[in-house]
Amino acid sequence: MEGIDGSGKTTQLTLLSKWLSAAGHPVFVTEWNSSALVKAATKAGKKKNALTPMTFSLLHATDFADRLLYNVIPPLKAGMIVLADRYTYTAFARDAARGVDRRWVRELYSFAVKPDLAVYFRVPIDVSTDRLLARRVKLKFYEAGMDMGWSHSLVESFRLFQGKVLDEYDRLVDEFGLSVVNAVGSITEQQRTFRRLVSQHLEIETNDEQLDELA
Repeated sequence: MEGIDGSGKTTQLTLLSKWLSAAGHPVFVTEWNSSALVKAATKAGKKKNALTPMTFSLLHATDFADRLLYNVIPPLKAGMIVLADRYTYTAFARDAARGVDRRWVRELYSFAVKPDLAVYFRVPIDVSTDRLLARRVKLKFYEAGMDMGWSHSLVESFRLFQGKVLDEYDRLVDEFGLSVVNAVGSITEQQRTFRRLVSQHLEIETNDEQLDELA
């Protein structure tokens, strides 16, 4: 599942995971930047604002490689469905937005398992920003692209950086055939579309009555 901050993809992933589990499918969820292997290094670098675009890219690639080895491949071999809250496309979009060479980043992640389905929750930058601010979410330094020095305003920097990330995602939709979900719609509408996309890959039927309870 892909999308910028405020796209609602994590909420949609949680609902999908519960639905699949209720249907009897064994599910394993893995999240971006969650490996204990590089957590300390990443935290220290962020605290000192010392991460360059290339360093940030390499740390995330190391994190991904560790999770792929221990949190993706073993569950797949065990017959589980692995749901990834962000995958390689996050690196492709964010790193390129920071000026890292696109081809280099793609080669860096060439070892990654190709997902059966990649879903991109597309949302305009204004909607994303409004959602985060309405939830009183404190925008983070790197997520807002403050390391690039494009603006002294955290909110404006977020808009500029995530706007560039959105442009990169549009490239990825065409390049990798990502399935797009309109993330401006209601939670119910998005989940209905999401489940139908997943149902194309699994022998499982959607239940709109359960979805109506989310409205």
